Amino acid sequence: MSTPDPPAKLPATPLADNERLKGQSHHLRGTIAQDLGDGLTGGFNGDNFQLIRFHGMYEQDNRDIRAERNDQKLDNLKNVMLRCRLPGGVITPQQWLGIDQFAGSHTLYGSIRLTNRQTFQYHGILKPDIKAVHQWLHKLGLDSIATAGDVNRNVLCTSNPVESSLHREAWEWAKKISEHLLPKSRAYAEIWLDGEKVETTETAPLAEGVKSGDDTEPVLGASYLPRKFKTTVVIPPHNDVDLHANDLNFVAIEENGKLAGFNVLVGGGLSMEHGNTKTYPDTAREFGFIGLDKVLDCAAAVVSVQRDWGNRSDRKAAKTRYTLERVGTEVFIAEVENRMGAKFQPIRPYEFTTRGDRIGWVQGEDKKWHLTLFIENGRITDAPGRPLKTGLREIAKIHKGDFRLTANQNLIVAGVAARDKAKIEKIAREHGLINDKVSKQRENSMACVALPTCPLAMAEAERFLPQFLDHVDEIMAENGLSEEHIVLRANGCPNGCGRTMLSEIGLVGKAIGRYNLYAGGNRQGTRIPRLYKENITEPEILAILREWIAAWATDREPGEGFGDYAVRTGIVQPVLDPSRDFWKASAA
Repeated sequence: MSTPDPPAKLPATPLADNERLKGQSHHLRGTIAQDLGDGLTGGFNGDNFQLIRFHGMYEQDNRDIRAERNDQKLDNLKNVMLRCRLPGGVITPQQWLGIDQFAGSHTLYGSIRLTNRQTFQYHGILKPDIKAVHQWLHKLGLDSIATAGDVNRNVLCTSNPVESSLHREAWEWAKKISEHLLPKSRAYAEIWLDGEKVETTETAPLAEGVKSGDDTEPVLGASYLPRKFKTTVVIPPHNDVDLHANDLNFVAIEENGKLAGFNVLVGGGLSMEHGNTKTYPDTAREFGFIGLDKVLDCAAAVVSVQRDWGNRSDRKAAKTRYTLERVGTEVFIAEVENRMGAKFQPIRPYEFTTRGDRIGWVQGEDKKWHLTLFIENGRITDAPGRPLKTGLREIAKIHKGDFRLTANQNLIVAGVAARDKAKIEKIAREHGLINDKVSKQRENSMACVALPTCPLAMAEAERFLPQFLDHVDEIMAENGLSEEHIVLRANGCPNGCGRTMLSEIGLVGKAIGRYNLYAGGNRQGTRIPRLYKENITEPEILAILREWIAAWATDREPGEGFGDYAVRTGIVQPVLDPSRDFWKASAA
């Protein structure tokens, strides 16, 4: 089938090499199976280095010991990070026990990392154990299909344990959307699960309204998407998934206690490149309302338009937000409507008022209890005085409900009967999973992994933030703000994994020990912050924060968050149109 040209056709330029390797990959198979038997390297050769991402893995090494190994004439200690597919973040205690067991016996670090993609990651899997981890997950009823690469990734869903019936409906849609947008290639099963090729999708019918694309991949196409694609299901008024960090968002609209349909917002994204003014973060744009009968058709239509119209020559301009900017929102909407076979209705009223997780116990409408545990930066391991991994294992052994991973790197022990509440709290406290001394500021701060495992990291983030927050807590206490918080986030590089570009105060790594300081986002997560000062050290950042927080404590209006205060008082100008004014100077 022919692919329709977008209204604003791109100039004829060579395709990015990723397009070649996807097209030649035999639907994501490459030579990965053969590469697994190569014992000369702990990594992957040629195109396979990229192709394993479509199977949920990234090749990494421990950057802390690179120099030491180089001095010893040894190759870098190559291993993979694996990210599980877990739509909506819901998992059973039995699955958790299996996840815990593999982490302890088959990874270099022994830890489990909860991510803000509402799933978990294993770090440090050596090549001989890669096939074993996929088979282990399969036995648990899990997989890592399409959690990385140029595909739709793990679908997020608001973690809402209070309104259980609405959450259940929304979560079911997150699962359906995830399944609908998965690659149809059987490469994953063949390579990792020794699956026989008993049936392919080579003759699968096209999804309704999808007018082009390779028949084996009716939605994603022969060369998959131009760039990664992220989707959420959001339940107002809680924006815990940070919808504006995502390409496609379904905002749940409730009527009479039931899910009536979704407002659709498209084109959010946070990645950028230092100094490259052609890159910028942006918020998602409202497309309209759809009923439940059109959800999957809408998802496929948005994905397929981005598939056909996205930039395949310049990967830095390949995300959905750049396609929208190039062709125009109204034109993009019209093509989505054409492909899904329906018109968007006007946006239904909705509002976001909160974003962080509700740490501690809450009781749901079903009268069951739900305990949200604060897991700093999502890292679950056993440390002196804080054996978190052991504690969660002990809870999983007796818990009769489920676990819910949140998009803020925390974990909810959900569906606890009143008779079991005290027992679970006792285990949690004994293992440091409940700590009444954790500040509101710490609970509302977040960092990406960064060093030592992320190859893109320019500075520390996960290992930097806890000690940095000790100083911020002191400043907050000095100003009588111990019960207050600022949404504060740190990224090791400008790729956006820590969602810093939706924070009130954000730190983006520039070099070891140096960060760019951003300010002016809001608590609701609907405004991009602006660069305040470049390439500064921790002491310099703390000196600025000390001045800002003291002024905020004295001069803020009732209920005014720091980001709104920073804009109102001229610390930074608001970012009103990121495509045009994100890179403007901060001075008012």
